[in-house]
Amino acid sequence: MNFDNSTLKELAISESGLIFDPVTGSIYTSNVVGLLILGALKDGKESGEIRNLIVGQYDVDEQTAERDVNDFMNQLNSIEVIKYV
Repeated sequence: MNFDNSTLKELAISESGLIFDPVTGSIYTSNVVGLLILGALKDGKESGEIRNLIVGQYDVDEQTAERDVNDFMNQLNSIEVIKYV
């Protein structure tokens, strides 16, 4: 799945899960898995790589991790933090 993450690079993300978009002024919150996904996306990782990170860090199977990554990325797309191309 290809996406434009230029907006993602502008986000200010705290370790506590507070996310600030300076372009829109929007503020969001996330749990630790969401923060892991955001950080990995900012680092340019693909969804499969992120799934593997989650499987390696948490007691979860690949299917659940894949679903979680896709769901979170769809949420990011809906608030225009990333844009599918």
